[in-house]
Amino acid sequence: MAWSDFTRLNFPFPEAGLAVDLSRLSLENNTLQDYAPAFERAFAAMRDLEAGAIANPDEGRMVGHYWLRNPGLAPSEEVAADIRSTLNKIKSVAARVHLGEVKGASGPFTDLLVIGIGGSALGPQFVAQALGHPATDKLRVHFFDNTDPDGFALVLDAIGDRLPTTLCLVISKSGGTPETRNGMLAARAAFEKAGLEFARHAIAITGTESALDQVARKEDWLDRFPMWDWVGGRTSELGPVGLLPAALQGLPIQDLLDGGARMDALTRQSELPRNPAALLALAWHHATDGRGARDMVILPYKDRLLLLSRYLQQLVMESLGKEKDLDGKVVHQGIAVYGNKGSTDQHAYVQQLREGVPNFFATFIEVLRDGGEPLEIDPDTTPGDYLSGFLLGTRDALSENGRPSLTLTVTEVGPETVGGLIALFERAVGLYASLVHINAYHQPGVEAGKKAANAVLDLQRAVIAHLRAHPGKPSTAADLAGALGADAERLFKILDHLAANPGRGIRKHPAEPWHQSAFSWQA
Repeated sequence: MAWSDFTRLNFPFPEAGLAVDLSRLSLENNTLQDYAPAFERAFAAMRDLEAGAIANPDEGRMVGHYWLRNPGLAPSEEVAADIRSTLNKIKSVAARVHLGEVKGASGPFTDLLVIGIGGSALGPQFVAQALGHPATDKLRVHFFDNTDPDGFALVLDAIGDRLPTTLCLVISKSGGTPETRNGMLAARAAFEKAGLEFARHAIAITGTESALDQVARKEDWLDRFPMWDWVGGRTSELGPVGLLPAALQGLPIQDLLDGGARMDALTRQSELPRNPAALLALAWHHATDGRGARDMVILPYKDRLLLLSRYLQQLVMESLGKEKDLDGKVVHQGIAVYGNKGSTDQHAYVQQLREGVPNFFATFIEVLRDGGEPLEIDPDTTPGDYLSGFLLGTRDALSENGRPSLTLTVTEVGPETVGGLIALFERAVGLYASLVHINAYHQPGVEAGKKAANAVLDLQRAVIAHLRAHPGKPSTAADLAGALGADAERLFKILDHLAANPGRGIRKHPAEPWHQSAFSWQA
């Protein structure tokens, strides 16, 4: 790559410890100027959003995650005061837990079990790994982030005999999210089996008057924190959802917020070259032809940023993956996101990135400060030098084969940097959505998936009731489909799962061909 391209298209933001390098995206000399009118519209839309415009007409709600790190921007003093008081309460509760004033059945809390899914887990997991350290963490952090019984068991085994000193955070806006509800019930069962009262170990983060809020009040849980309807799950990390677990872990949450606020100020700039989020959105639009033509591969060269790609999968794909635009036109927008970390990926999928299907653009994340203990393993060479060399070499190897990439350079992985990265990508998503004329703040596909899952569980209950009413009588999936007016394939999959789990009362009678296998209720 030419030095002239780098000097023209590398944009340093020293006040945020950040640089954005677009020199390997084959941008023309006039590309930034050509995008300027579109970004003027995007900046105007963002100003309206921050001022409290109804940004999610599906739910008639505002989108105010930017207010979390600057309450003065909130459209009313009531909202601003609520943000400030909640932040103070988070700090106070965390301090009381650390001092042992709020404690478990057997003494001060030693462990934290976070129960949530999606934005209620991905953000807290990312921050916990990026900033935590066994030597300084106030509490060991664990997660129930699925509805997998084996996963529950693994986490509970890791907690072991520290369950009496484990604090649980249950996070669900509605209180009815099945995965979170199931995780709460699994945790409750474990506490009760150990002779412990779950309510004495539980804090809820939920919507006011939600099902979870009502349970927490009725059972007198340790505390309750709000999930405001103007903060979506995927943009909730710098609100109670992310700040309370981070504070309990012992992380400096004010530094996280300060880093986010500093990045917000930068990304409000209306001049494209001075706005890192706009540069990122431009890069995405250019690299994907504005229609998701290429996947986004996230390659952070730092172990602490391993979970960044998982966090960004939800933020980017749930926000931008939309069937229709704002006018109701079918557009099928979105950008697929995947990644792991460097240099691990050089032994995994970089071979395909360089020589296989050219359906991606890479986002390298460079961290200048190595961290760890200094160690010279070769003359004038450290392990961190190797890591840097692999990043630069892999970037060159992709460029040599015409594979586009951009590079974000940060000084270090600290709380202000992590808060800044969260704010940077949140703003880039919003600006990109404006460029492609979609609503980044709703998720109808997620709701459709929940409804489909509920339909499956309703059918499962119906087929169990039918077989229970005819004990010992084997029936094929096709027979049951006729009796219940249901889909035979779905019934076979449901029954095959039930029969594989002892104690569910369903017995499988194998046959040839396999689809003639029958199922019966065994009392």
